[in-house]
Amino acid sequence: MNPWIAGVKLLAGFAIGAIPFAVISLWGTGIDVTKEGSRNPGFNNVLRVSSRWRAAIALLGDLAKGGVAVAILTSAGEPEWIAWGVGLAAVAGHCWTPFLGFNGGKGVATMAGALLYLEFTVTIICLPLYPILRAFGRRMGWAQEGAISSMTTMTVIAVTVLILRGPVLGAFALAGLGIVILRHASNLRELVS
Repeated sequence: MNPWIAGVKLLAGFAIGAIPFAVISLWGTGIDVTKEGSRNPGFNNVLRVSSRWRAAIALLGDLAKGGVAVAILTSAGEPEWIAWGVGLAAVAGHCWTPFLGFNGGKGVATMAGALLYLEFTVTIICLPLYPILRAFGRRMGWAQEGAISSMTTMTVIAVTVLILRGPVLGAFALAGLGIVILRHASNLRELVS
């Protein structure tokens, strides 16, 4: 593939991922999600500072942009790494969106959306682990049940992709996991302390 075309696709994926649906979901409320609650522009913080239906808009938007970026920017016959690269670019766009001063969400929903498009069967089988761990963690009083649930679920998906699809696509899945872990650094520090 022409490297210029690949570069444009990656930049477009980043731009789609950068759309801040947590902010959009709160339009008209006067709430700035980057200054309220945990100050994280993601679904969980919208749920924390507003209503369930606004949080659902944020979640669906963040999920959709991961899959939509891959769906509209790639085509059959292209190397698979292009699709994975576009998916990761969308996750990076969500995490470091220029619309919010290059600060964004944790990347979990956008990564899940990309994975649903790229590895539907693996992802759909593994995703129920997230609500199960959240419920278990809440019952057990885990301080960071959301972070633990997110990182564990993404780890299981990434390792499964590595085992089933080989080292090249596995490396992309592990890179996505790396972004999610990096964005949860503050949660990890809190767990350690």
